[in-house]
Amino acid sequence: MNYKLVIQFAVLAVYLIIMLLIGLGFYKKNEDMADYFLGGRSLNKWVAAMSAQASDMSGWLLLGLPGTAYALFTGTTEAAWTAIGLLIGTYLNWLFVAKRLRKQTQVSNDSITLPVYFENRFKDKTKILRIASSVFIMVFFLVYTASQFAAGAKLFEAAFGVPYHIGLLIGGVIIIGYTFLGGFKAVAWTDLVQGIIMFCVIVVMPFLLIFKLGGWEQTAIQFKGMAAVTGEVFSWLPRDTGGTVNVLLLISSIGWGLGYFGQPHILTRFMAIRSSKEIQPARVIATVWVVLTLACAVIIGALGCLYVHAGMAGDLANLVAGDKEKIFMVLIQSIFGASNNVISIILCGVFLTAILAAIMSTADSQLLVTASSITEDFYCSVAKKEPSQKKMVWISRGAVIVVSLIAMLLAMKPESSVFELVSMAWGGFGAAFGPCILFSLYWRRMTVQGAIAGVLVGGISDLIWYFAQGGIFDVYELVPAFLLSCIAIVVFSLLTKLPDDVATQYDAAKTAEI
Repeated sequence: MNYKLVIQFAVLAVYLIIMLLIGLGFYKKNEDMADYFLGGRSLNKWVAAMSAQASDMSGWLLLGLPGTAYALFTGTTEAAWTAIGLLIGTYLNWLFVAKRLRKQTQVSNDSITLPVYFENRFKDKTKILRIASSVFIMVFFLVYTASQFAAGAKLFEAAFGVPYHIGLLIGGVIIIGYTFLGGFKAVAWTDLVQGIIMFCVIVVMPFLLIFKLGGWEQTAIQFKGMAAVTGEVFSWLPRDTGGTVNVLLLISSIGWGLGYFGQPHILTRFMAIRSSKEIQPARVIATVWVVLTLACAVIIGALGCLYVHAGMAGDLANLVAGDKEKIFMVLIQSIFGASNNVISIILCGVFLTAILAAIMSTADSQLLVTASSITEDFYCSVAKKEPSQKKMVWISRGAVIVVSLIAMLLAMKPESSVFELVSMAWGGFGAAFGPCILFSLYWRRMTVQGAIAGVLVGGISDLIWYFAQGGIFDVYELVPAFLLSCIAIVVFSLLTKLPDDVATQYDAAKTAEI
């Protein structure tokens, strides 16, 4: 290993040690399940906002989205509309869901997981709703977590020459370590650090690329030259090869925004904020972060295409030829790694660390939510005797390890696409839980039968649509599955009776000052 890699590894190692120390620092502060899974509902606005967005965007922000935009013109348009959909979804989620969910989950017997919230909100004594929700959480989060482990392995492979499977093991061990030790508080505070690193790096990178390409004017000239060579014309709307607007692709791209209303790892941040009064400033922080990072991610992919085709990436371009999702790593190594200057080499390590931060900030949250579902929603449901809180925390830690190992097995294939894996899991959560969350917060007449129907119809139809191909099935599965779930909720709720105690609890949460 040459001295450059040693320095970069040292930077990465310092970062990883800090993450583990944060986990160790919170180790003895987890006395019960509420502490381990919601941090005792004590997050301030900065930690809640940054943790929500860092865990939201994941390695997809620095790998999947730039990789999509790397296909200049057509890819950039698709990536841009996806970013617009995500921006709208982020803002509406904070605006319409955050405050009410914070109140409802505390009034509904202080619920600490989404399945428990659903059960308590609708007084479901059959446990069907709770178990069905838990099954979807485990299925989709295994896929989602696998995508993050795959992204981490790609980072170690492309940046340090570490074999894919060894990189998978290294990333997995670190993420398991601080999640196992510190629980939700460790995850939230590490997400704050990771969110800051991601923000700084992704905002700076477009300016570095423009400088390397010769400035604003030269960059514009190269865009025109690329268009002349490829025969493509940039369009503000996604189009087919014949030039007609691709309506299905446009709907699919914007439709990503619908997924926000049902993402457990984001919704738990709303549940954990210490006061509903802090949600409005947190919304502002989150929105600014998302606007800038999404815009920069798309720009990086497009500029990266110019950079590589101009021959400025050298032999590193071969990495992108095999996997376009490695474009951000290639750009970092090309800009900083080629220099013998120690400061440049350190900066290379810092920028590569941002990718790992993006990956870890999501994987840890997903592990924690999945573990909470196994422990709180399955174990507690079948246990003959209610275990002590300390025993439950240790069972949860064991669940973190088991889920991690399964997710790592799913990510064993080096050709695993981060974008595709995230797309599947994101759509599944959005369809299964999104409509149920919205209706439970805003429709007093919703019944437990409507909730069960919404979760089942949304989750199952999303899976069916995902595996079907051709024609109308080319639209992103989240969109039709979300609509079908809404219809199921309304129909089954109107066909069944609303118990008085459910309506009373809804009214109490609506007026509560928490």
